[in-house]
Amino acid sequence: MLDKVKHTPSALQQDAQRSIYYPKQEGVIFPQIPAFATFEEERRHRKERLVAACRAFAQQGYDYGFAGHLTVRDPEHPELYWTNPMCVHFSQVKVSNLILADHKGRVVEGDYAINRAGFVLHAAVHEAHPDIMAMCHAHTVYGTAFAALGRPLDPISQDAAAFFEDHIVIKDEAGQVAVEEKAGLSVCDWFKDVKAAIHQNHGLLTASRHSIESAAFWFIALERCCQQQLLVEATGIKPVMVPPDRSRYSREHVGSEYIGWLHFQTIWDQLSKTQPDMFD
Repeated sequence: MLDKVKHTPSALQQDAQRSIYYPKQEGVIFPQIPAFATFEEERRHRKERLVAACRAFAQQGYDYGFAGHLTVRDPEHPELYWTNPMCVHFSQVKVSNLILADHKGRVVEGDYAINRAGFVLHAAVHEAHPDIMAMCHAHTVYGTAFAALGRPLDPISQDAAAFFEDHIVIKDEAGQVAVEEKAGLSVCDWFKDVKAAIHQNHGLLTASRHSIESAAFWFIALERCCQQQLLVEATGIKPVMVPPDRSRYSREHVGSEYIGWLHFQTIWDQLSKTQPDMFD
C-alpha cells in the first residue's frame, strides 16, 4: 500500500487563495485544486493531464513530425518523469502509451522509445532543478521564428506582460540539434526562477514548479505572444509598451503558476468531454 500524500496546503493552493480571480462568494462553481489520498491517485491525475496537454498541442497545430516533448515528474519517484512516446502524434497520445524515464534517458516503464532530444534537454533541467515539476517544448511556427531574433518579448500587451522579467533568452547551443548530453547541461542552468525560455534558433520552452497544466498553458500563451509581436513589428510602427510597474503588476496577477493552471481547466474540460479515448 502506498503511503498517503500529505494534505498540507501547496504553494499553488496558497496562490489560489490570494488570486483576484478566486471567488469570494461561497457556493458557486469554480475549479478547485485537487488533493490526493495516495501516490497512485496523484500519478493517474498527472498522467491524464499530461495526455491532455499533448492533445491541446495537437489542437493548436504544434505537431512537427516527431519533434516536441512534454514531461512531468512522478509524484512518488521524483527522480523519474513521464513523457510522450517517440514518433506518436500528439493527437494519439493516451494514458496507456506514456513512458516513464530516468535522468539518464532509460525507459523504466512503457513500450515506446524516448525522444533523444527530449531526454537531453528535459532530463538535464529536471535533474538540475528538483523544484521543476513539468516542462513543455514543441517546434512551433511563431515561437521558432521569434527565436531567430535572439531577444526577449516586449511587454506590448497584458498577455505579454505575463512574461515580463519571467523569461530568458538562451544563446548556448543555439541552432544545434540537442542530442548530446553536454547540450542539455549548458541549457539547464538558465531555468532558475523563470517559467519560460526562448532558445535562440530553436524555439520555446516552458517550465512549471507546480503542474503540467501550468507549463502547457504558458507554452500556448508564449507562442501566441510571439505571434502577436511579429504581427505588430510587421506593421513597421513602434508599439507602445506597458510600463515596467504595470507589467510587473500584470505578471503578478495574470502570470502566476496558479493562473496558468486555472486557464488550462477550460482546455481540460473541453478535451475530457470530446476525446474520451485519451484515458485508454
